[in-house]
Amino acid sequence: MCDARRVSREPVVPAEPGAAPDIAALARVVARQRAEMDRLRDLAATSAVLERAKGVLMALTGCSPEAAHEELLQRARAAHRTLMEECWITLGTLVPPLSPGLAEAGAESRAPSPTPPGGGADAPDAAKPGGPAVTDAAVLGALGLALAHVGTPRDLARCLHEHLSKAVGADAVMLYHRQPAGGLELIGHRGVDDTLAAQWRHVPPLSGVAALDALAAREEVWLEDPEADAKRYLLIGEGAGDPAGRWPSRAWLPVVTAGSADVVIGVLRTRPGPFTPSSRELLRNVAQLCAGRLRAFLARPEPLADGTADVLQAAFDALPGISVLLTPLRSPAGEIEDYRIDAATPQTVDVVGRSGRRLVGLRLLECWPAIAEEPLWQGWLGTLTTGEPFEGEPFARQELVAGTPELSTYSVHAARLGDGLVVTWLRQDSSDRQEQRLADLQRLGRLGWATWNLVTHEAAWSSHVYALCGRDPARGPVRLQELPDLAVPEDGPALARAVAELLGEGKPFDVSFRVRTPSGLRHLRAVAESVPDAEGVPAQVHGFLQDLTAQRSAELALFESEQAVLTQHGLLQAERTLAGRLQHALLPLPRRPVRLAGLHVDLAYLPAQSGIHVGGDWYSAVELPGGDALFVVGDVAGHGLDAVATMAQLRFTAKGMIFTGSSLTGALTRLNTLLLHSRDSHGTATMVLARYKPAQRLLIWAQAGHPPPLLLHKGEPRYLERPRGVLLGATRTPVFEEAECRLEPGDRLLLYTDGLVERPGEPIEVGLERLAGAASARTTARGPDAPGSLGPLLAALLPGERRDDVCVLDIRVPPPPG
Repeated sequence: MCDARRVSREPVVPAEPGAAPDIAALARVVARQRAEMDRLRDLAATSAVLERAKGVLMALTGCSPEAAHEELLQRARAAHRTLMEECWITLGTLVPPLSPGLAEAGAESRAPSPTPPGGGADAPDAAKPGGPAVTDAAVLGALGLALAHVGTPRDLARCLHEHLSKAVGADAVMLYHRQPAGGLELIGHRGVDDTLAAQWRHVPPLSGVAALDALAAREEVWLEDPEADAKRYLLIGEGAGDPAGRWPSRAWLPVVTAGSADVVIGVLRTRPGPFTPSSRELLRNVAQLCAGRLRAFLARPEPLADGTADVLQAAFDALPGISVLLTPLRSPAGEIEDYRIDAATPQTVDVVGRSGRRLVGLRLLECWPAIAEEPLWQGWLGTLTTGEPFEGEPFARQELVAGTPELSTYSVHAARLGDGLVVTWLRQDSSDRQEQRLADLQRLGRLGWATWNLVTHEAAWSSHVYALCGRDPARGPVRLQELPDLAVPEDGPALARAVAELLGEGKPFDVSFRVRTPSGLRHLRAVAESVPDAEGVPAQVHGFLQDLTAQRSAELALFESEQAVLTQHGLLQAERTLAGRLQHALLPLPRRPVRLAGLHVDLAYLPAQSGIHVGGDWYSAVELPGGDALFVVGDVAGHGLDAVATMAQLRFTAKGMIFTGSSLTGALTRLNTLLLHSRDSHGTATMVLARYKPAQRLLIWAQAGHPPPLLLHKGEPRYLERPRGVLLGATRTPVFEEAECRLEPGDRLLLYTDGLVERPGEPIEVGLERLAGAASARTTARGPDAPGSLGPLLAALLPGERRDDVCVLDIRVPPPPG
């Protein structure tokens, strides 16, 4: 079977009068699909009844089961019934098989036979002509035929009362629907007066309610002993002032639809006594027969009351355009599977040409089948869920207008009204669309158009030009020759020359200028060209003005930022130059190795290559009174002039204190105090102080948070164990200790700053191992008595760009003579 909703992906719009019904066949396909779906559902719910009906036909005709099944389907289609209804009618009437010539005979040839007098279900079985199966089938067949014309639960209660009053002695029928909160709501009744029905319209979810127990267990509840039943149950249907035991016998039968039981049928009798087995079986079959109709009732809302429907339709009759009022129709699972049209404007036309009031009561997908495959369907669901109005994307549709194909643009709007939807299709006029596009272009491009007629001296500006120029629209546009008067005095002459060239030579112009508006200075761009007459003289000028304020502001900010960067770079370069000169003045480097206290001392200082700052690394190597030697290596945190100043202060102070007889630890303690009270109270520094006594070849040293010296003895590297000592400037109560090391002839000692061993992202231990390996290799290669330059060692350790200053003291003890 072809799916009609796949025929077209074009958005559906209700046709206007005179439009061609190009997809009328879709409605018929949808109707056939729905009938087929109902047939399949009924088939699954009534398999036992189907087998009984097939058995009757097989007994009468001797045909096969397949032929009997096909015969039932053919009868149902010919009479426009469901398969379930046809089965019950067949069991009740026992009509001979439908012959090809009688297919058009209609429903009258299959009408049920009248129930024989006294043939009620409660009569003795012997009194039923043809046996109990025939009599029950007759009742069910007549009821099935009547159900085909039932439209509401109220009609169903009336129909059941008429067909069951003689069959089982039913004096009243009540239909209850279970609510989400668990209680019951009366949806139909017959044989019960309106006052009593109003009293029992709502039954709360209490225990001891027979109707609720029947729904919960999905089994019938038979109340046939009034005295005992009154003790167990709350008897529905009893009213104040009624005689006790008005309904001595009752039955509550659950109706199972789509695998669930939400409706219960109550049969109330004034006669006492139990229901006979045949009556019980008949009522069970009646509940099963009603399942299909109740499923249809619960799947769609009740139609509007006549007065309300007339008022709504009258209002829609007066509305222009294409609009419909839709009520959602839900499946047993609660999903919206279609909509019912409750009102429609006269301009609304479906695919088969029905319009206005003729659409009321029809289903949406029967009128416009392709809507189910469009985004409109999901948009409407969102509106029903959230209450937010829906506005669909505009779409084009080709249709016949006055016999001529024309491409029209529509947009769909939907708004929730109660539990339903008001949907409107708006057709956009071509001029409206063009005007909207032009307005969007001017708004997004921040521009406006202008026209000057040089013959009539008339001018026309768009509203955006007035806004850009800060001019009141009430004053009207200015003449083209007066346009330069709007610019600031500095920009007016250039714009005036461009206008003169356009008017005199017809030369187009593209000029930027500034205007002062109430909102501030604005940068504008004016572009214009002339339209000449037959003699080549400019007759009209067309142009536009564009707002470039944001662009010019960004360009100006970028320029100012670049100038600031250049200025800052120059200041930093000047600072680096000054700091470098100051550092060289304070820390001169010897041109060759020096001799101190019998030692060969080589010095190296390498400034950082990255950045533009000068660091605070320094050294000292001087001979003390008495022949001893002082070696100092230090590193001040930070860069620039402040670091150089702190370096100078610490360097000269340290030498001064050692010269005046201070111990190494005493000097470090005083330097720590000095740093804490300096201009930069948060500054820190590291340092190594070493005093060499040549007579004993003894090195006494102390340190403040500095890397340990490296000693190479007979080519084997070893780092000296550091004595206690904290970073200078880190605490007010530091503790410093001294250590001693005896140097042998041929030994080599390296004092250095951390720039030699530290690398970003690498532990310092790795750098220390690298220094030990490189120093050992170089010492072995050059021999123990080759002081020389530190260049090869530094080149091996610092192959890339240096991020920090490096300061190294290479101290060697001369080997013994010979």
